[in-house]
Amino acid sequence: MYTETIKPRFHETDAIGHINNAVIAEWFEGARSPIFEIFVPKISGEKVSIILARITIDFHRETELGSNVEIKSTISRIGNSSFDVHQEVWQGGQKTASGIAVMVHFDHKTKKSIKLEGDLLEQLQKHLIAVE
Repeated sequence: MYTETIKPRFHETDAIGHINNAVIAEWFEGARSPIFEIFVPKISGEKVSIILARITIDFHRETELGSNVEIKSTISRIGNSSFDVHQEVWQGGQKTASGIAVMVHFDHKTKKSIKLEGDLLEQLQKHLIAVE
């Protein structure tokens, strides 16, 4: 499991002082960086060989300004060429949001998916955790 702590900023709030829903998707994407690094160890200008196919987010309660949040990320499913990243936002000991990002191992030149195998598959399997 990967974890990242974020200090919410004022500009991330909506009109009633809660963290804006779109910000959660942004936080989730940033927290997936360690997973991107499995595919490109030193992320630079080169294209990472995974793409986002789908994202879903469930909001369980408000995420608020004023205290840090912890983003927890794990691999919850591995297929032939795709895998799911399960992510959760925790604040004050409570889960405020959760989501799944479906990622596809992808060849940008051929525009086709690539089978997950070898070292990539082994690295992903190290972070595979069944999620309820």
